[in-house]
Amino acid sequence: MRYDWSVDEIEALFALPFNDLIFRAQQCHRAHFDANEVQLSTLLSIKTGGCPEDCKYCPQSAHYSTPVERALLMRKEEVLAAARRAKENGATRFCIGAAWREPKGRAFEIVLDMIRAIKDMGMEACATLGMLDAEQARRLKEAGLDYYNHNLDSDPEFYREIISTRSYQDRLDTLRHVRAAGMSICCGGIVGMGESRRHRAGLIAQLARMQPHPESVPINMLVKVPGTPLDDVEDLDPFEFVRTIAVARITMPASRVRLSAGREQMSEELQALCFLAGANSIFYGEKLLTTDNQAAEQDQAMFARLGLRAFRQDTPSSRRMVNA
Repeated sequence: MRYDWSVDEIEALFALPFNDLIFRAQQCHRAHFDANEVQLSTLLSIKTGGCPEDCKYCPQSAHYSTPVERALLMRKEEVLAAARRAKENGATRFCIGAAWREPKGRAFEIVLDMIRAIKDMGMEACATLGMLDAEQARRLKEAGLDYYNHNLDSDPEFYREIISTRSYQDRLDTLRHVRAAGMSICCGGIVGMGESRRHRAGLIAQLARMQPHPESVPINMLVKVPGTPLDDVEDLDPFEFVRTIAVARITMPASRVRLSAGREQMSEELQALCFLAGANSIFYGEKLLTTDNQAAEQDQAMFARLGLRAFRQDTPSSRRMVNA
């Protein structure tokens, strides 16, 4: 396993002939995973809108006028009902997200209680709640949280064009606290924000230099929302998106590479290329925080057509993958 990838090396991977790149990615994928299994996660926004950050891609930012309506923290019973539905539909991990700069006070206590209840249902628990300090990370771990999601979004250079209210180092510090507390990391980025290929290579380099690599690497395609500054940015070439998936797989061979935001706008043919390139996890269910996602029935039909199956934690191949 390598942790010393340079941006130049990663940019050279991006530049490979498409067939050669996919072949290399498939080799890495099959060395660490069952190539026909896909892990399913469901994501629920438990507190929506009104975020004080100014991320230019985000419809939940209080800085922009978007169609997203603000909503207070959901009740525990509502969250657990959603978790039960997700489990019945085949999800093995339930992720909760709140539009906060960082969790505070009574709201944080309520979230800890939600996490304990999700774990009691036999699911993996994931959360994305903004920045954490060391004590908050420790308490989340004690509550049973398995994964903490905190994306880098881009490389350090392009990041300055997208966000001014939170520094890149703030994000790295949160990830450091999560690791020190003993939790797994879900960390990736967003492509299609107007960045260059060099910036995409820089993002992958940041992730691939983490030791250990993030256990989950979500690759998001920008979902353009009216009212955000990136509403009219030029669309990313779909093949460039597939290349990003393949490069993530090659540089982080034992990580779950997740198709995240933007799947609702992707054809099944494009998604199939992403699975071929090494994606082996998806967000499953009709919503990703505030943006639309494919319905579970659509995903089930697509899996049937492609011969894919949902990852099960108690199967022999799953045990092999966990220990890889």
